[in-house]
Amino acid sequence: MPAWLIALDRHLPIRYLALLGCATAALLGAFAWIGFGVGGGWALLGWIGVVVGIRDLRQRRHAVLRNYPVIGHLRFLLEFIRPEIRQYFIESDNEAAPFSRQQRSLVYQRAKGEPDKRPLGTQLDVHRQGYEWLNHSLQPTVLASHDFRITIGEGCAQPYSASVFNISAMSFGALSANAILALNAGAKRGGFMHDTGEGSVSRYHREHGGDLVWEVASGYFGCRDEAGRFDAEKFAALATDPQIKLIEVKLSQGAKPGHGGVLPGPKVTAEIAAARGVPEGVDCVSPSAHSAFATPEELLRFVARLRELSGGKPAGFKLCIGHPWEWFAICKAMLVTGLTPDFIVVDGGEGGTGAAPLEFTDHVGAPLQEGLLLVHNTLVGLNLRERIRIGAAGRIVSAFDIARAMALGADWCNSARGFMFALGCIQAQACHTGHCPTGVTTQDPVRQQALVVPDKAERVFNFHQNTLHALQELVQAAGLQHPREITTRHIVRRTPGDRVTLLANCLPVVQPGELLAAERGERPWPQPVYELYWPMARADSFSPREPLPA
Repeated sequence: MPAWLIALDRHLPIRYLALLGCATAALLGAFAWIGFGVGGGWALLGWIGVVVGIRDLRQRRHAVLRNYPVIGHLRFLLEFIRPEIRQYFIESDNEAAPFSRQQRSLVYQRAKGEPDKRPLGTQLDVHRQGYEWLNHSLQPTVLASHDFRITIGEGCAQPYSASVFNISAMSFGALSANAILALNAGAKRGGFMHDTGEGSVSRYHREHGGDLVWEVASGYFGCRDEAGRFDAEKFAALATDPQIKLIEVKLSQGAKPGHGGVLPGPKVTAEIAAARGVPEGVDCVSPSAHSAFATPEELLRFVARLRELSGGKPAGFKLCIGHPWEWFAICKAMLVTGLTPDFIVVDGGEGGTGAAPLEFTDHVGAPLQEGLLLVHNTLVGLNLRERIRIGAAGRIVSAFDIARAMALGADWCNSARGFMFALGCIQAQACHTGHCPTGVTTQDPVRQQALVVPDKAERVFNFHQNTLHALQELVQAAGLQHPREITTRHIVRRTPGDRVTLLANCLPVVQPGELLAAERGERPWPQPVYELYWPMARADSFSPREPLPA
């Protein structure tokens, strides 16, 4: 910096020049307006700047504004639009998080029915550690349809034939009314499931008649008494609705497992209150734990009771894996009681939500790969896998994401943010503010008008269909008949030392009945996680037994 400028800054700090400029514009503009009838606009702007500058100097909340009156507001403006600047001008196609520009563009293109092809080859580094690919066959198959389905609850009075790709749990309240309408209309047209989220079934879920998964969480919204406890009569009255196909008990979600929530009273509108069965304008509390059961055995009896009350519809639960002994305790309870859920949805720790503490988002809950593998392997090792279907959720948007999850043991996949992108979400990450720029995650009636239901419903349908069509092409290229035939032997991963190996060789695999044999002492435990935590698990409590001596 030149010496003269340093000297000037000592006597008239440069940071005040913006305020000085405003004062000059105000005085000169006022003089010109009084004397010549021009410059009134400049005078008005100048005086506004002077008032803002004086206010900045007197306020005590922001040090930046006290030291840099007027011009300091530029810092807050740039900070406000920083995500958009990075997203549109700085980030590469593959570096953004939680979803890259390339991933979002893929969804947008498929949702709009536009070509999703890529010229000139991959933009990924195929030599980086962790890169994966699907081995193809020299004898590809030709499949008649991309409408891949699996049956959930084969032994139930009302089994359900589900698509392998569905809408994950998102509540009315977290999403706008128009978003729910569009999602359900797309699900109706495409014949796939729409999970209600824990906010229960609103009138917007009902309007188009799409298949619903009713998620029953710790707040028992839609089936609670005045004290917030489970009400069997209210549950049965709603669960027998033909539109509801599955009953899902939410134990935890990947974005914030073990964490409850509160919807502040001012946000509990009449419509939200009606859907959840809570008083309007009063804080709506989602406890961190259920009150209808306290042990693994009670959980299974609760699931069986919901199946009965619903008229024989498939019932199961959703969880993000945490303490291994708690999951093993549920499995032991299955063996003791003979009761099994019809399905289990594994939610990965990388899952998203409208608002969660940063520590929970980043550091709580097992990622989908580890959680899904543990659930699948345990059920295989106990000879229970054929009785229980497994769903998977957690950052799934492409056909390869679906194929990989199914290789790890999933029967079907759910996606939340993928379908949000199909609705027009631009990853502004303003879901918790009520100021969603596209009307997806807001209750502001003006903002959500931007989301035109017929157009977005078409995009939801297109995204589902085009993603399954891409999955069909992957299945055909692998020489298979159904995505459930994809296993860890079909996917290859680059590992340290520039080596490549099948997923089957680098991820743990448990053989049928192996855990039962290990428990009887007939063979060693297949993995340390079972050797350490299985003896600690107990069917009558989620609390562990004392660890065995080393």
